[in-house]
Amino acid sequence: MFTPNYHDGVIQHLITDVSADDFNVAVGGQVEIIGWLYQYYNTEPKDQAFKKKKYLESDIPAVTQLFTPDWIVKYMVENSLGRYWIDVLQAKGDRRSDKEIANDFEWHYFMPAAQQTDQVTVQSNGVSLADEQIEQVTLIDAAMGSGHILIYAFEIFMQIYEREGYSRRDAAKSIIQNNLYGLDIDTRAFQLAYFSLMMKARETNRRFLTLHIRPQVFDIPETGILTSSDFQELLKNEDEAKSLDYLLDKFRYGNEYGSLIQFEKPVDWLLIDRLVNADIPAGQLSLNTILLAENQAKLSEIAAVGKVLSKKFTVGAMNPPYMGSGKMDANLGKYVKRHFPNSKSDLFAVFMERLRAMTCTDGYYAMITQHAWMFLSSFEKLREVLKEDTLINMAHLGTRAFEEIGGEVVQSTTFVFKVHSVPNYIGTYERLVNFDSQQKKQEAYLRAVKDNQVDYLYRTNQANFAKIPGMPIAYWASDNLFRLFNNDVELSSKFRGKEGLGTGDNARFLRQWFELSEMQKGWYPYQKGGSYRKWYGNNEYYVNWKNNGLEMKSLPKSNIRNMEYQNRTGITWSAISSGKPSFRYSVQNFFFDSKGPMMFGLDAYPFQLVLGLLNSKVAEFILSFLSPTLDYRLGQIQKIPLLPVKESAMSVSKLVDSSIEYSKNDWDSFETSWDFTHHPLLSHIADDNLSHCRSPVG
Repeated sequence: MFTPNYHDGVIQHLITDVSADDFNVAVGGQVEIIGWLYQYYNTEPKDQAFKKKKYLESDIPAVTQLFTPDWIVKYMVENSLGRYWIDVLQAKGDRRSDKEIANDFEWHYFMPAAQQTDQVTVQSNGVSLADEQIEQVTLIDAAMGSGHILIYAFEIFMQIYEREGYSRRDAAKSIIQNNLYGLDIDTRAFQLAYFSLMMKARETNRRFLTLHIRPQVFDIPETGILTSSDFQELLKNEDEAKSLDYLLDKFRYGNEYGSLIQFEKPVDWLLIDRLVNADIPAGQLSLNTILLAENQAKLSEIAAVGKVLSKKFTVGAMNPPYMGSGKMDANLGKYVKRHFPNSKSDLFAVFMERLRAMTCTDGYYAMITQHAWMFLSSFEKLREVLKEDTLINMAHLGTRAFEEIGGEVVQSTTFVFKVHSVPNYIGTYERLVNFDSQQKKQEAYLRAVKDNQVDYLYRTNQANFAKIPGMPIAYWASDNLFRLFNNDVELSSKFRGKEGLGTGDNARFLRQWFELSEMQKGWYPYQKGGSYRKWYGNNEYYVNWKNNGLEMKSLPKSNIRNMEYQNRTGITWSAISSGKPSFRYSVQNFFFDSKGPMMFGLDAYPFQLVLGLLNSKVAEFILSFLSPTLDYRLGQIQKIPLLPVKESAMSVSKLVDSSIEYSKNDWDSFETSWDFTHHPLLSHIADDNLSHCRSPVG
C-alpha cells in the first residue's frame, strides 16, 4: 500500500498533490484516522482467524491488533517519557514538584506521585541523571501497529527539545534520528507507522522528506532458509560462519516471534556490517554470487532490526498483542515456553517481560494489557519478577475500555513501572472498573488527576502485595486486611478443598432429578455448582454411578477424582459464576463435580463459621482481588484468611444454622426441589380444605 520511499508510489503523490495543511495532526487527528483504517482493514481477516483452534503465523497481525484509545496513549507516554524527563529536570536542580512541571508542559494525563517519606530514594545509587541530554533519551514501541504511541511521543519530545533551546526543524530531525524506535511483524503496520512519522516531521519542515532521514521503525524480517552458506564467498573462516548462523537462526521465524527475539550472547556486528557492505567477488559467476546482492540486502534488514533488539531503551511504551497459549501454534508455543517460562500463559504477559528487559535501569515502561496478570495463579511467577521493579502508577480499567469491544470480554489495565526497586515507594492507583464506558473512564481519570481525594484513587506500598498469598496486585485492600493476611492462617489449614468428577460426557451421565423414575437404580444426587444461591440448594442433578461407576470409568475422557471424599458432608459452590460467589451446605450422599467443588473439615473447627465467613461481605471483598475474573477456583478460595474461634462463635453458628434452614425451606417450596410437597401459599390453608386445592392426581 505504502512504501518507505518518497520518490515514487503513494507517499510521493501525497507529498506533491496534497496540501501541507492536511498533514496537520494537531488539527484533525489524522494519526487516529490511520489507526482506525488499519483496524478496519484487519476486521475480516480477524473474524476468519478467530474461528480457528490454532492461529497460523499469517493470522497473528489481525488477531492481536487493537487500536489504542487516544487518552490511554497520552496516559502511557506522559507517565513514562514525561515522568523520566521530570526526573532529569529535578536531578539538574529544578525545585518544582512533578505536578508543577507537568502542568507547565500541559501534560493533562500525568498523574502526580503520592507524597513519599524522607527515606524513599527514587534514583538508583551511583546513577545520576543530571548529565542526561534529550538526544540520549530513547523510546521504543515493540509492537507499534500504525504508530499511535510513537506519534504522541514525538509531540512530547518536541516540547522538551523546544524547552532545551532547539528549533522545531532541528528537533524534528533529532527525534526521528535519535529518540524514537518501533518494531512490528506486520508490513502494512510498519508502512503506516513510517508514513505517520514522516508526515509528523514534515509539519515542522516542508523539505524534511528530501533530507534522506529514515525513521527508526522496522518491519521485522524473516530469514527463511537463509544460512551462512549463502555468504560463503565473503566468509573467512568457520568461526565467522557460526557467528552469522547464530544471527540468522534468531530470525528464522521472525514474522512470528517479532520483538520477542533476544540474544543470549553478543553478536559480532562488525562482522555483519562487513558482510553487508562487502563487494561481490569478481570472477566466475555462480548461483550464490548471482543471489549474493539480494542476500546482502536481506542481511542488512536483519542487522538493522537485530541491533535495535540488542539495545536498551530509556522508555518503553506499548499495547502488546493478546493471545492465550492455547491459540499459539507449535513454533510460537515452544519458543515462549523456552524463553519466557514466567509469562508463557499469554502473549501480552510475555511482552511485559520482554519490554522490561529492553528498558534500562531507572527507565520506565508503560503498557496496557489484560488485567489477568494482576491476580491469576498462572502469572504468579511473573509477579515475582515484576516486584523487582517499582509500580509507579496504574489505571485499572476493567471492561469496556475499548469502544469496539462490548460486554465483559476483555478486562484491561494500564500501568507504569520504573526499572529499579524503590523500597517503601507509595504507588498511585486509579480504580476505574465501575465506570461503564471508555469516555466515562477517561473523565474519571482526569478528575483523579485534579483531585486526589476521589474515592476511587488509592495509594499503597507494593510491598503489601506480598503479604497476600499469590501476591495479587490488591491495591484497594485496606491496611487492616493486609495485616489479616500477614498474621492469620489460611482457610486451607482447617478445611481441605477437592475437585470432584469429570464425567467426560455430561449428556450421557447426568440427568435432572425429574427426568428419572423412582425405579432407576444406580443414580445418585450430584452437586454441579449452578446459579447464585447461598446456604442451601441447587440440588438438581443425578449422576449415573451404576456398578460403582463402571461405565464412566471406562470412558477415556472421564476424570475420576477424590473418590474418598464423595458422599461426605461439606461446603460447595459454583466454580464458574457470572456474578458474586455463593456457598452452600451439602448433605451426605452427594457426589460432586469439578465445577461444583467441595471443602471438608480437617478437625473440629465448626463448618458454620467457615460457611458464614464465605457468604459474608468480607469474603466477597477478599475474592474481588483473589479471584476477580469470576472464576472461583479452589486455590483462591482456600487462601482466604481464617480467624481463631472466639466466644461469639456459638451465636454465629446458630445464625448460620438458621440461614441454612430458611434457605432449605425456600428451596423446597418450589417444584424444582425433589423434596417439594406443596406451595408455600397453601401452607396456611386448613387441612380439611387443603385437598380441594390439590390437583386430582396429587
